[in-house]
Formats: sequence, structure tokens, C-alpha cells
Amino acid sequence: MSKTKTAEEAVRRIPDRAVVTVSSSSALGCPDLLLRRIGERFEAEGHPRGLTTLHPIGAGDMYGVKGIDHIARDGLLERVIAGSFPSGPSSLPMPEIWKMIVEDRVAAYNVPSGIVFDMHRDAAAGRPGVLTQVGLDTFVDPVREGCAMNARAAAAPIVHRAEFGGHTWLHFPNIAPDVCLLRATTADERGNLTYEYEGAYLGGLEQAIATRNNGGLVIAQVQQVTAAGSLRPHDVRVPGHLVDVVVIDPDQKQTCETIYDPAISGQVMRPWSSFTIPEHGVEKVIARRAAMELQAGMTANLGFGISAMVPRVLLEEGHERAVTWAIEQGAVGGMPLTGFAFGCASNADAFVPAPNQFTFFQGGGFDVAFLSFMEVDVEGNVNVSKLGKKPYLTAGCGGFVDITSHGRKIVFSGWFEAGAGIELSDQGIHVRQPGKFTKMVEKVEHVTFSGRRARELGQEILYVTERCVMRLTESGPVAVEIMPGIDPQADIVGASEGRIQIAENATTAPLALLSTGPMGWAP
Repeated sequence: MSKTKTAEEAVRRIPDRAVVTVSSSSALGCPDLLLRRIGERFEAEGHPRGLTTLHPIGAGDMYGVKGIDHIARDGLLERVIAGSFPSGPSSLPMPEIWKMIVEDRVAAYNVPSGIVFDMHRDAAAGRPGVLTQVGLDTFVDPVREGCAMNARAAAAPIVHRAEFGGHTWLHFPNIAPDVCLLRATTADERGNLTYEYEGAYLGGLEQAIATRNNGGLVIAQVQQVTAAGSLRPHDVRVPGHLVDVVVIDPDQKQTCETIYDPAISGQVMRPWSSFTIPEHGVEKVIARRAAMELQAGMTANLGFGISAMVPRVLLEEGHERAVTWAIEQGAVGGMPLTGFAFGCASNADAFVPAPNQFTFFQGGGFDVAFLSFMEVDVEGNVNVSKLGKKPYLTAGCGGFVDITSHGRKIVFSGWFEAGAGIELSDQGIHVRQPGKFTKMVEKVEHVTFSGRRARELGQEILYVTERCVMRLTESGPVAVEIMPGIDPQADIVGASEGRIQIAENATTAPLALLSTGPMGWAP
């Protein structure tokens, strides 16, 4: 018997007060039709009510795929636990979920994506919850915010500290899902799921197992249905015995503003010449300096922002295959994409399930990570997860905490000041006009990365800006390399209000960083 139902029939089976886990990454893999129908059912019937939703990576974007915003309604959504949330520019309206969070109308928690996947595995196996050192001394730690994003969440903690085996751990008790919403490309009549048009597998299998093992309901949104027995077993990523209902949405997008690109799903290989090279400018100079930390054969993680330009720097230098990139959604190798397609890669060597990728990250298996920062403080702490004045400009922590907790080497990139007038020539960088405010602060608003913890673990930490490269030392970040043309005292010490000092043996960065052509980097 076919498991195919309409979306309306499927969501009518979701009970009040259910814990609903959603497999998505922004618009990538987002079961948007199902989320929309849940919101419409609530408007018409007042049910389901009091839902808790689990999002290892955020559902929806601000550019046409509403995702979680479909269910961001008083009475419907009671609690949300997410690795990330929809984010975008201040020129767009604040998403409904962010309004609920800042107005304290929903208990909201920002939990590192890898930990949320771990929560599913432990709930599936009946273990006593996640025991981890990921997030110690960050906002994840109950000695700080304990993942709480507002007062309602702070009043109902989901994590506490525990001593075990002579070490301090963070313990997340199980939250077992009752309903799983996931998305694939194709289902057969038995509910077997394949992902041939998707840009990642994400964590649908783990989420489905956790739901099924706890007696719950698994609903899969797909683009098409085929006859039973017509799918190759090796292609099936979620077997049909885990799937209760299949819903067809022939119009689902592949990812943000992308209907379908076969290069994203690995069905074709793009010529390397088809990828764009970043325009010459200050951010490219920063990315170039970050790229100098690479060596041939390395495996490197990559984050959003300026850091996302680093693979294109290698492309311009003619060494696009010198490094293997690993991104949290699961792509390994190839060319990570930028802009609306961030989280995807073309010409990838492999797609691995995101939970496995996060296990690799949490254990520090990569050689170096390239990440961005919003602000850095005198302890070397980094904030990327909270911006009080305009909270939806950041998506939250995502996989940032998982990646940085045990990474051997982390390279953070960002602007030293916001809004400064910078003049760039092939001879130097000149600060023509001071910025509106420094990114080098006394105390960050949110500790997404702990400088103190990094020193305890002996991690190598660099901060690359348009003015200098700083290294984390016992006394905090210290400028060890000055960009050509920068006045160390005025543009670094003075601009940071004395928070950043210059190392006695500081050097000058290579002038080649400023070249309008390739800089001559070799692995």
C-alpha cells in the first residue's frame, strides 16, 4: 500500500504538545510545504498546539523559503531548540521567529548543531543524554547562558554541568522526538528515500531513527514518487521501514533561490574556470592572508563570511585542489559555494551525513578551520552568535562551537573596525577615516568561542584583519604581523582603545597580498 498522502492529511496526524524534529539547513533540504501546512492547520483549527521543535541546523531563510516562520505563532510553538535561525540583512523585515524570541513569547535555545545531532543519537539508543565538552566556557555552558536565548528559556534549563571521570562535562538530558519532518528527492511506494537532487544528506536518517525508536511519526516530503522496488539499494539513504507518510511537493527548491543545479547535487562537474574569482578589495586581502596558513594536503573547515572566500583565493592561484574542504552540511572536497548557496559545494569528492561530519569536527580531526568574527575581546573570546540591537543579522552559533571546541588551529577573519574609510593600493592599506566602532572590545556580548579554554587546550588561534594578524597569547590577542601601510600605534593600538598591543618582534605582511593579480601562493 502506498504511503503517499496529501500534506494536509499528513500534518493532521501531529498531536498537540509533540516534539517535532525538522531536517533542514536554511532552504537546503527544507520541508517547507509541511511546515506551511502545519501553520495553516493551526490557523483553521487551533491545532496542533504547544509544539517543541528541534532543528540541528535552521529551517528556512529570509529570501522566499519561510521554514520555521510558518509555525512561529503564539499557541502553536512553545519551545524551539535550534543550531541556527533564519538570518539576513537589516534591510529586510525581522523574521517572525525572531520577534517571538526577543519578545519572550517562546522558550528559545541556541544549541550547537553537532550537539543537537548527538541528542538525537542518544535519544534513539536510550542513553542518558549527551555528555560533551563541546561548549565549555562559552554561552552553551550553564555558568554563562546555558544556551538560553531569552528569559523564558533561562527559566527552564536544558543543560547542566556534570563531573565524570575527573573531568567537567556538559550534560544535555534526552529530548525524544514524537514527529520527524524530513525531505528527500524521491520516495518509492514503500517509503524508501533517495537524495539524488539534494545538495546534502543532512541528518534525516538519525532524526528518523530517533523518532521511530521512541514510537513517533516520520513524514517525508519529496519531489516525486516511483514504483516499489525501482530504487537502487545503495542509493537509499532513509529506508522505508522508518517512514510512515510521504508527501509530494514537485516545486520544492534545492536551496536558497535555487530551483535545481546539478552541480550542487554532484550530478555534473563544473569546469574550474566557471567559478568566479573574488573582486579585488580589502576582504580579499584578508582572505589571502588567511590562505597563507594552508599547506598542500590539509583538510580545512570553512565558515560563512570573509572566510568563505579562501577557496576562491586558491582557485586564482591555480591550486584549487591543494586542500580538501569539509563543510558542516556534509560536502567534502570540491569548491564550497558562496552567497545564497553557502553550505553546498560543487565538484565535491563526497557527501557524508552531517552528523558524521560533526563527529569529525568535534574531535578536531581537521588541520585548520577558517571562520569569521563579529567581535573579539581582550581575553581572545569571539562572538558570532548574538547581536542585541539587531539579533536576526546573525543566525546563531550553527556548527561554530562544535568546530572550535577542539580544533588544533583556528583562523578567525574579520574587520578591525566597522565602517572605516579604507584606501587600498598595491603599496599599502591606509585608514583614511576612522570607523564607527572597533570590533576589538573589552568584553564580547556573547562568548561563542572561549579564549581561556583555547589556552588551556593549547590551541593555535589567529585573528586576521585588514590591519594586522593577531595571535592569542597568555595575555590575550597580540598583533604579530602588520599589514603594509598601517600605522601600528594609530590604526591598531589607538583604534582598539589600547586593547590590542604590538608584539616586540612584529613583522610586516607580504606586499604580494595587495596585488591585483595572483599573489604567487604555492602549497
